[in-house]
Amino acid sequence: MSRNVTRPARTERPISATFVALVAALGGLLFGYDTGVVSGALLFLKDTFHLSPGQQEIAVSSVLVGAIIGALGAGQINNILGRRKTLLLLGVVFTIGAILIAVAPNFPFFLVWRVIIGLAIGAAASVVPVYISEMSPPKSRGALVSLNQLAVTLGIAISYWADLGFARANLGWRPMFATSAIPGIILFLGMLMSPETPRWLASKGRWTDAERVLRRIKGIDPERGIAEIHQSLLEEEQRAIGAGELFKPGLRRALLVGMGIAAIQQLVGINTVIYYAPTIFQAAGAPSASSAILATSIVGVVNVLATIVSLFLVDRLGRRPLLLIGTAALAIVLFFMGLFFTPQFASHVRVLILVALICYIIAFAISLGPVFWLMSAEIFPTRVRAIGASLCSFTNWLLNFVVSISFLSLVNAIGQTWTFWIYAILSVLGFIFCLKLVPETKGRTLEQIEHYWMQGPR
Repeated sequence: MSRNVTRPARTERPISATFVALVAALGGLLFGYDTGVVSGALLFLKDTFHLSPGQQEIAVSSVLVGAIIGALGAGQINNILGRRKTLLLLGVVFTIGAILIAVAPNFPFFLVWRVIIGLAIGAAASVVPVYISEMSPPKSRGALVSLNQLAVTLGIAISYWADLGFARANLGWRPMFATSAIPGIILFLGMLMSPETPRWLASKGRWTDAERVLRRIKGIDPERGIAEIHQSLLEEEQRAIGAGELFKPGLRRALLVGMGIAAIQQLVGINTVIYYAPTIFQAAGAPSASSAILATSIVGVVNVLATIVSLFLVDRLGRRPLLLIGTAALAIVLFFMGLFFTPQFASHVRVLILVALICYIIAFAISLGPVFWLMSAEIFPTRVRAIGASLCSFTNWLLNFVVSISFLSLVNAIGQTWTFWIYAILSVLGFIFCLKLVPETKGRTLEQIEHYWMQGPR
């Protein structure tokens, strides 16, 4: 591999890794808003379009169909266009989609544009963490990548409160969706001011540009950074690394870990809460749509606060301990959630379910919530990082779809109690998976993590 690096003649304005992380994390905020907004909007949408329970599941899950496709295609687009241009494109799609969904004249039109928004969500879910991880110093990478998950939870919380505000103002579901055009515009403008990642530039042979970006990022040693990127790409070139390499010994274990955590994150039932929390509260006896959305909004705020706490934990306690603590706590809380829906707790079920959902969201927000997206962005080598993260995202969205499309049907078939107990059992299996297979990546450079997989655990 040829490497011609010349130091730029002019001094360029330094940039903060925190700034570019916050800009890119707007993609996460849109991810959260556009997935969470349907929970409250559904209570009004079903009346506008006269939806059956099955059609309500489709209304919720349509965005996930697009997300599955978007997650699969994101890796290749991310590698071809680059991280920055991909995020610029997503800003345009989010903005146009928000406006067109809000003016949907009928249910099929609504579904088509929810699928298109889903394409952007699925792509953003893998592109944003990769962009942030490749722009971050190793010591703060965990916290900075977790800003994306904080933005996701903030987007969800904002969507809940927007739902509540528009519901109380009797404005219906249309402005609930239209509001997301605002962060879409800000994402586009913010990425215009942000650079491409040095690792992507180097992988395309643009070493001078890569070094220029490294010199601009505060907190990164440019000489060491360029040397590590060069060594990593050289090793990949010698191994003729490509997407197929992910299925060979070494990186196959990385793919198993990434996709495994992706599956666990969904199988604990998180999006039954995100999408159906108002419905759950109504089943627990909430007297009105507004009161159900209010209770959901409280859960959304707790989600944001717990995710802020996770930013301080992920680079201190590490990824693996948080996964173990979180999955164990989720199993316990889900058991009690199922128990609270039994007849003997009927007189107090509303309060008990609210408390249980708050505990559930805390356990998730400090563990599986941020750690999955962080690890999917840091465990793969540069040239397959986008594809590896894309496959993990695809797994996540596929199971997200399965959980969301089946929740109401499952509740109708076996009741709330056994539905939540199934999720509790899956949480136990997730704990075992993390205990046996997931390594610690805290404090390691991306190149050191790659070396771990190739050398094998010791």
